[in-house]
Amino acid sequence: MYDNNEEHEKPFNDAIDHFQKVEGGPSAGMGGRLPLPIRIIGYCILAAIVLLVIGGVIGNF
Repeated sequence: MYDNNEEHEKPFNDAIDHFQKVEGGPSAGMGGRLPLPIRIIGYCILAAIVLLVIGGVIGNF
């Protein structure tokens, strides 16, 4: 849609611009995925919770 990215990166309004500059709100360039070790730890915790729930359901019968 846009030929250049400048129009797309402009803040929505002055309040958003203030929040991004002064208060440290996220901008379009920041953010993204978590580092790999943190993602792996999160996947392990999620898998453990799922296995415990499945084990609890099966063990209850």
